[in-house]
Amino acid sequence: MSSLAFLIPVSILLLLVAGIAFFWAVDHGQFDDMETPGLLPVADADSDTPRAAEPHAGTATRGLP
Repeated sequence: MSSLAFLIPVSILLLLVAGIAFFWAVDHGQFDDMETPGLLPVADADSDTPRAAEPHAGTATRGLP
């Protein structure tokens, strides 16, 4: 019974800290963009493959397919 007298206030304190952290994150825009973080792994996978050299604008590419 004495452990409950200790654990109940500790759990209430943790609940208050989690609530404060959540509302702080909402107020500071942490949940504004919910789509981009999910797309970052897909975009990083494409960056591992080497890209073909692209010709510069204004240069002639005679003789190249």
